[in-house]
Amino acid sequence: MDVAFDGIGERAVTFLNDGAEGGAVVKVCGAGTVGPCSAGDCFDGVALFAENGVAAVRLRGFASVAYSGTTPEIGHNALCADGAGGVCVDAGGADYLAVATDESAGTVTILL
Repeated sequence: MDVAFDGIGERAVTFLNDGAEGGAVVKVCGAGTVGPCSAGDCFDGVALFAENGVAAVRLRGFASVAYSGTTPEIGHNALCADGAGGVCVDAGGADYLAVATDESAGTVTILL
């Protein structure tokens, strides 16, 4: 039996977009504006889509995101942006609950 978490408790907001891409973790980079994260940045949400100068960003709820490096553990992990649109385990990152990983796809489902 498969379990799906995407969309549970979701809260999404539309921002102006300064280079963010759909599916990538993003950060607030100006008034009402989000952009891509550099490696080591804390992230504020996940862009659901980005087009026509705006981005819909999931700020709360469960989201599946790409990860690089060490596979996050199920449970609490210190995560930060990896600079390529995904996340990585980093002792200096913020605490996120991981509820599923897919090593073959290189994704982790986290609670924002």
